[in-house]
Amino acid sequence: MDRDGQHPPEEIPRILEQTEKYDMVVGARTAASAADWWRNLANLTYNWLASYVSDFKVEDLTSGFRALRTDIAREFVHLLPNTFSYHTTLTMAILRSGYSLSYIPFAAPRRVGKSKIKIFRDGSRFLMIIFKIATLFSPLKVFIPASIAAFALGVSYGGFKVIVLGTRYGPTSANLMITAVLIFLIGLISEQITYLRYGKG
Repeated sequence: MDRDGQHPPEEIPRILEQTEKYDMVVGARTAASAADWWRNLANLTYNWLASYVSDFKVEDLTSGFRALRTDIAREFVHLLPNTFSYHTTLTMAILRSGYSLSYIPFAAPRRVGKSKIKIFRDGSRFLMIIFKIATLFSPLKVFIPASIAAFALGVSYGGFKVIVLGTRYGPTSANLMITAVLIFLIGLISEQITYLRYGKG
């Protein structure tokens, strides 16, 4: 629970009530919450990316208004960063490990004081955390799109040289497609390691 006034104490009983059925319960800020437009846009982006990685509809990835079982939290202490983004790591780790998660919607009031979060500096940190957890728990979610992008770039560039410029296919296109295959194979190996290490995923 944050101390900036955005988490109404009267919502705590609703969250605690759900802890009997779910491993972690998170208060999700609704569209009626008082927040800057850029913060809402950033949260929508993070929520979409986290939902893609975890195969679960993440309603509020960065919410600090949450409750979870102590024994589960201890499982992921070694993954948590020393900064404010611990809630992002916890959400991704909980979902990819097969634990249950529930969201309780609430309208957050305007924060008291000035936020220490900087959109560019801390936004990039959030993205790096999402990719870090994705490669740790679901590597193919990252490696397959990268492989497809490299392969498509190689084919497109080669086709452009042959059809438009009328030249040979060239080594650059071939190298891009070979790189795509290598990226896919690395992702496949990483996925197998993940299954061996995390039996619940």
